[in-house]
Amino acid sequence: MTYSEKMLAALDKGQLEDAKKMFGLALRNDSDDMLFSLAEELYGLGFLKQAQRTYLKLIERYPDADELKTGLADVLIDEGDIDAALGYLSTIEATSPAYLESLLVMADLYQTEELYEASEQKLLNAYQIAPNEEVILFGLAEFYFNMRRFKEAIKYYKELILMGNKTFSRVDLVSRIGVAYAQAGNFDNAIGYLEQIHESNLTPEVNFQLGFTYFQLKEYDKAITVLQKLISTDDQFASAYPYLGQAYVETNQLADALRTFQSGLAVDEFNETLYRLAGQVAIKLGQMPLAEHYFQQGLQIEPSDMELVLNLSNLYVQVHNDEANIALLSTYVQNDEIDPQIYWNVAKSLTQTNQVKLAQQYWESAQVFFNDNSDFMRELFLFYQNNGQNEQALAIGTEYIKLQPDDLDIIEAVANLSGY
Repeated sequence: MTYSEKMLAALDKGQLEDAKKMFGLALRNDSDDMLFSLAEELYGLGFLKQAQRTYLKLIERYPDADELKTGLADVLIDEGDIDAALGYLSTIEATSPAYLESLLVMADLYQTEELYEASEQKLLNAYQIAPNEEVILFGLAEFYFNMRRFKEAIKYYKELILMGNKTFSRVDLVSRIGVAYAQAGNFDNAIGYLEQIHESNLTPEVNFQLGFTYFQLKEYDKAITVLQKLISTDDQFASAYPYLGQAYVETNQLADALRTFQSGLAVDEFNETLYRLAGQVAIKLGQMPLAEHYFQQGLQIEPSDMELVLNLSNLYVQVHNDEANIALLSTYVQNDEIDPQIYWNVAKSLTQTNQVKLAQQYWESAQVFFNDNSDFMRELFLFYQNNGQNEQALAIGTEYIKLQPDDLDIIEAVANLSGY
């Protein structure tokens, strides 16, 4: 048994002092081939300092052996010594048999440093040299997948599958393509791949994409089955709760929906989307105080979430809590980029609290956005009529009748106004 083999055996047994002694003897006595294998083994086991020393020892003997430089560069990258790794890689010429490997190592290095354009260029250079090299195809596919450039990722994953690979580097390629299609919004193609995946490869992430895709395709019962199973095996998978709850809503299982959103909040108490969805279901169930609670909790987390603001405001309008509605919206009405529905809601509550002049300002601000909304125009007509502003009421009523020519009550009211 060589000293290298004795060192690895000692490491396997946790005998670190013996391994240290055997390592020194290996560097002095073992063959170069054995040391090369030892360097690779040590790197794989995470003994980076020892792997580095081994590679450096071999490079002293073979300074022109470029494959040693790429191996050492891998170690240096994992150690965070980027400059040193680039120094070794930059000495490898394009004519070297190790040049292709050096491009792949540099691509990994640049990704580590978040220099994504440089990483992509190295991968594409490698692809030009060896377009049928599977490791390069996989590198490009993974790069584009992680960059969310799914169309390009799918292209390279499919090339690998056409070469006879169902998996590569322990990655299920069918799963990757299915997830990529789902993330790209191509749900019809996604489901074809996701449904092919063997049970053993259905990771929580893939199961989520399968359930998510069923949801997007409006196959809500299937979405419920998959997402329920996911949560039963991993109840901390927070992303599943909003879609499972919404699938229950779509199938009119409102109590289950509310329980799902509540369970999701127990996992992720800072998810304003779950507060909004829970509040919406509580309204459907007639639980107005609970809905108010959830909307308020969501706004404490994200005060700028206009959807939450409008949900709470609409609730206040519905239950005639006008003072609370005015107080809520007062912090938003000065913002020129707000949802125009806020102007409408403020106008309603100001009208109900007899603040007519101020209400009129908001009715007119809202009118710019809702001239073609028959519900708004009807309410605006009644506002003017009730406040004796007959000329304005007549003008709005005339426009409203064009939108709703069958509203006999307003037709009669406008006719009466015509002779005022």
